[in-house]
Amino acid sequence: MTTMQQFKADFFKALAHPLRIQILEVLANGEKSVTEIQNSVNSEGSAVSQQLSVLRAKNIVAGIKKGKSVIYSLRDPSIIQLLEAARQIFNNHLIDTLTMLEVMEEQDLSSST
Repeated sequence: MTTMQQFKADFFKALAHPLRIQILEVLANGEKSVTEIQNSVNSEGSAVSQQLSVLRAKNIVAGIKKGKSVIYSLRDPSIIQLLEAARQIFNNHLIDTLTMLEVMEEQDLSSST
């Protein structure tokens, strides 16, 4: 395995949690405090802090202390493109699934007549 493949595997492993993805989607709209992130994802502080810690450890987000709070942001704006690509892949799979369902329903209708 190359270093690049290992980086990609570790990177995707760091993203492999729905709350982490939700946090990244919130941060795609700009930097936020922990409280703002908690309110946006509708989750308790300890869960958000734990997931932010994972994202910070993998250099996916950055945290800067401002007064008493920490303001988080995406380290690399390319994350936004990655999230959008994942959304597009999801939509493509959904379209394929819906098309297959329509074909199956048509086959059922034609076989019952």
